[in-house]
Amino acid sequence: MQQRVLLIEDDEAISEMVHSYLTKEGYEVEIAYDGDMAVSKFLGGLTYDLVLLDLMLPKRSGTDVLQMIRSGSLVPVLIMSAKDSDVDKALGLGFGADDYITKPFSMIELAARVKAAIRRAGYAASGSQAVAGSGVQDGGETQPEKPKGIELRGLSVDLDNFSVRKNGQELKLTAKEFHILKLFVSSPGRVFTKAQIYSQVWEEDYYGDENVINVHMRRLREKIEDDPSHPEYIKTLWGIGYKLGDVLL
Repeated sequence: MQQRVLLIEDDEAISEMVHSYLTKEGYEVEIAYDGDMAVSKFLGGLTYDLVLLDLMLPKRSGTDVLQMIRSGSLVPVLIMSAKDSDVDKALGLGFGADDYITKPFSMIELAARVKAAIRRAGYAASGSQAVAGSGVQDGGETQPEKPKGIELRGLSVDLDNFSVRKNGQELKLTAKEFHILKLFVSSPGRVFTKAQIYSQVWEEDYYGDENVINVHMRRLREKIEDDPSHPEYIKTLWGIGYKLGDVLL
């Protein structure tokens, strides 16, 4: 089935260029030229596999559009912006974007990031919908196995259903935040460098952009830690990386 992309970009030249290239790559591309149009299209009934979002939009800002999307959807969002400072990256990723590409960019790089983001989201969706496995019960009937869960002190991580609960309350993690947490709870005791985290969660080569890791780690800690300034679940080993704290039950 053809994958659908919502392209939110007010520059018509860029919109046409991206639309033309992604269409040739086999995607169905819908365009919104301002924030209000973006909200209308996103809520209009079509299902999107990815959103390409410019931050500087007329009528409604890109961050407002992103917050609206994240209020009810985990669709991957790739920010496109001429602003390349760490502050702007932190702002965009902090609101729940999955990736960030700085203008001007090559169409080859953009297409590669679009493909990677949709692929990662597809893995998450299939994992949450598929039966974890099967077991043969008496009489030869096949029953689904119970979901695979990991219990931490005050935190319950369901690896099959991609859900996390803290003290019984469900936490709303982005796909990236969940996969970072999953990486640590699946390998307690192991230390991960930023390069290793990026390679396994983003499934791309790491080029030393520490800000992406820092922002996602900060946002994850704000959701799971009692005191993000003194984390207990994911510990920092300065100059080395991160590891799961002593929180396994």
